Amino acid sequence: MDYIGIITGSGEALDMYQMVVPSLENIEELPQSIEPIYLKAVELNETDADHFRFGLVRLQVYADIHRYVDSDEMQKIKYVAQILEKIIFGNLMLETEAIQSE
Repeated sequence: MDYIGIITGSGEALDMYQMVVPSLENIEELPQSIEPIYLKAVELNETDADHFRFGLVRLQVYADIHRYVDSDEMQKIKYVAQILEKIIFGNLMLETEAIQSE
């Protein structure tokens, strides 16, 4: 699966996207990857942090769209993206949008 393509969308790939891929390929890598990814993310400038967050959102949306193709794999992708977004940004953009619209 082209994880970098999904995370990047139509923008340019950030170097830190490569740090996320191992956890997407093997969810067992996630616990060891959280801290290094977080430490790299907090160093990003505001524009790159926004790009990174939208990359995590793209993964979640992709997983939702394809959830019936391979539900186990899509659950893992969504889990990794949500955990990273919550830890780095404090909340989930998609949940915040849903709460604000209610």
